[in-house]
Amino acid sequence: MTIAPDSAQPNASLLYRALRDFVESTDGTLPGKFEITKEGIVVDMMSPVRPHELTALRLRKRLEKVMPEEIVAHAGEPDVEMAPEGIMRRPDLMVIAEADMEGPGSFDPRTLIAAIEIVSRSNPDNDWVTKLRDYPLMGIPVYAVFDPRTGTGAVFTDIHTTPSGPRYATRKDFVYGEDVTIADWTIPTDGLPRYPSEDGEQE
Repeated sequence: MTIAPDSAQPNASLLYRALRDFVESTDGTLPGKFEITKEGIVVDMMSPVRPHELTALRLRKRLEKVMPEEIVAHAGEPDVEMAPEGIMRRPDLMVIAEADMEGPGSFDPRTLIAAIEIVSRSNPDNDWVTKLRDYPLMGIPVYAVFDPRTGTGAVFTDIHTTPSGPRYATRKDFVYGEDVTIADWTIPTDGLPRYPSEDGEQE
């Protein structure tokens, strides 16, 4: 769900600050995950389910097994923010140097090596559409998407300029069971969980 801003608002920076203050005020008081994009506040009302969280855990462990000790696959806060563009996101996993996590405030998106998202069953377009637009705009060089609905995913790289703004030029699709390369590191995707179907069977 997206809560759109008032298009008549004359000052975009004031509007972004108001949206950001609202998101911060909801911390722990309202259900769901709140992010800010150009369309306004994006709300994922459903709490992450087991396959989502287990995917994040297994990806983090597999990445940190092959990455240098000074690079981490971080899950959680703080957000990644580009205030001039009016965007605040919180990737499921952020590949980042531990040293770049130091200091107060949100992460600078330009310090991220990669952003990883596990597609939400309730709002898949947030990962496949709007974050695919926002992350190159924020300067995040690698964006990896894992989709437990279909057992597939894609890695996007090579930001380039287009008439619509910065976009990823390269997309490499994969299916669960194949090895996938994220930035400089290759990990297996076998054993990643899928969302169950409505009748309780795995999709």
